Parts: sequence; structure tokens; C-alpha cells
Amino acid sequence: MGKGKNNRIEEEQRTVELMIRLYCRYKEGHRTLCPECREMLDYSRVRLSRCPFQKDKRTCRLCTIHCYRPDMKRRIRKVMRYAGPRMLWYHPLIALRHLWREYRG
Repeated sequence: MGKGKNNRIEEEQRTVELMIRLYCRYKEGHRTLCPECREMLDYSRVRLSRCPFQKDKRTCRLCTIHCYRPDMKRRIRKVMRYAGPRMLWYHPLIALRHLWREYRG
């Protein structure tokens, strides 16, 4: 990951993308992203790119501003409930970094 003020946002975008891809492949059984998961990925990228906290961004679950529409929030929670625990197996370093940021608050 590159250094700079958007490094934190880029990391979050990558983490969310990996979680959505994991969910779509293993929960839904698609080899590539289905249209619904592609929509969720695109939506999450836009929301993260507009995050007012940028480099000081916390994990979305701990954020004081919830910027997702209610329908997208439900969908991403479903993805994260499935993919979160599995990230430790498929992408352990990214998962541990994410957990560390949540723990630090």
C-alpha cells in the first residue's frame, strides 16, 4: 500500500473488497462477483472515498457517522458476519490488522 493521506481509506477499501469477494464466492457460489455484490463493492468504495475522517478513519463499526443507506448497511453486515471470521483463514494479516484497529479504538 502506498504512503499518503488516503492510505487508511485504501486499506479499508481493500479489506471490504476481500470480504465481499469471499462472501460472493463461498456463500453464494459465484466465481466472479454477482451484480448485487458488485453494486455493494462499488457503493462501499464511494462511501469510503468520501469518509470525512480519511487518515484518522476507524473501522466502520466503531464510527460515529454511519454513512451507509439502511439497505446497504444490512447487506454489508450480512457479508461481514459471514466473511469476518473466515478472513482469519484466507487473509490473516489483513484480518489481524483490522481487528487491531478495532481493539485500539
